[in-house]
Amino acid sequence: MHGVRVTSLRQILSSLPVSADAEFKDRGAQIALAAIAGGSCFSGGGRAAAGRTVLLATHGQLASALAMVALDGLARRIVICPPDLSDAGKAAIAARAGVNLIVVDTPFEPIPELASLELLASCVDNVTRCHATTPAISTEWILLTSGTSGVPKAVRHSLSTLTGAIAPASANEPAIVWSTFYDIRRYGGLQILLRAVLGGRSLMLSNDEETMADFLVRAGAGGVTHLTGTPSHWRRALMSPAIAAISPGYIRLSGEIADQAILDALKYSFPRAQINHAYASTEAGVVFVVSDGLEGFPASLAGVDKDGMEMRVVDGALHVRSGRTALDYVGKDALELLDRDGFVDTGDMVERRGERYYFAGRRGGIINIGGAKVHPEEVETVINRQAGVRVSMVRGRSNPITGAIVVAEVVLKDSARAADGAAMQAVIVEACRAELAAYKVPTSIRFVPDLPMSPNGKLLRRDV
Repeated sequence: MHGVRVTSLRQILSSLPVSADAEFKDRGAQIALAAIAGGSCFSGGGRAAAGRTVLLATHGQLASALAMVALDGLARRIVICPPDLSDAGKAAIAARAGVNLIVVDTPFEPIPELASLELLASCVDNVTRCHATTPAISTEWILLTSGTSGVPKAVRHSLSTLTGAIAPASANEPAIVWSTFYDIRRYGGLQILLRAVLGGRSLMLSNDEETMADFLVRAGAGGVTHLTGTPSHWRRALMSPAIAAISPGYIRLSGEIADQAILDALKYSFPRAQINHAYASTEAGVVFVVSDGLEGFPASLAGVDKDGMEMRVVDGALHVRSGRTALDYVGKDALELLDRDGFVDTGDMVERRGERYYFAGRRGGIINIGGAKVHPEEVETVINRQAGVRVSMVRGRSNPITGAIVVAEVVLKDSARAADGAAMQAVIVEACRAELAAYKVPTSIRFVPDLPMSPNGKLLRRDV
């Protein structure tokens, strides 16, 4: 490291005036931040991980959080497995990243390709005092993208790129209890873990084995003040009667397009809350946060270098350059992440209308209607604005003449479910015809009780 002082998560925690009641907790266990700062979840302080590339394959989020703190500054690399990663995916990622140690918290089902690797167990219930015996190194953090098919890409970050958007904690801030619908082993959830650590704040973790209602009740009882998730997470929460259990002062949306319908619904339900929507991705990092209550973002943010963050629009796609972007993709045959000017092509398409840019959708999610292109999110935005609509999902359906047609599935609010279905369809179709080109209007509208959601909290889009 040539004399350069490296700061790790444990060093950060140890330097903070952590309050006595600050803790990390999940559904069945909790641990004080003071114990995390001075202890380790590994026997022997985890010295077996020193300088090694570690596959973090823990089952529980709390164990994952403790292991991240213990490993940062000790391991050469932490490769973070999301909970839904298949055995084949674990093996492929381990080979790609050069893994030579696996961290687990429950008995590890043997994976033939990983049978030769050493196991290191993380224990939530036995955090022991740790005395650092090795100098801290700059650990690389390997996160996986949320691809819907095949093995996800592995993205290399540093602690600096991951925390670049997090402001230092203020001693004058009121008591904060963070929570998130995200899993902390994905970028959006990891950001909240890091905010809690860097601020010495409490963090309540979600649990994929509990219902939305149970989580909301637990969050309310735990005094959660700051809650984050995707728009799909929030729509599902608003559909639950248990939404009345929480009263957050800060709400943040990211991971999907935050349209005006969900922003307005949250403002109606939580009139005193600060409601932000952020644009971020595993590759681009946190790009900006919008706090004015409107969908899209001010056009003034593009084309300028502000605080080390620069955005430009190229052929309708948003490109980003900053100190928060990932360093590269990992693997011998990995694609280039940055262009020659250091920009990340996000693949997110935007349209400028007046003094604001609006997200149209993903470049790869376009429905091709006889050569004309339709962004599903554009149609969903119109449908979601209609009274009585909770959320919608637009997809392409194969058609022998045009190649595809547009179809929609719609979840209605309770007040509209008793209404005449044909009348609701007519309202939606009329609105789409008034605002969209004819080929973008859904040819079929089906009312459903719920919509499928991926493990990372996004609508699960599949053409039919």
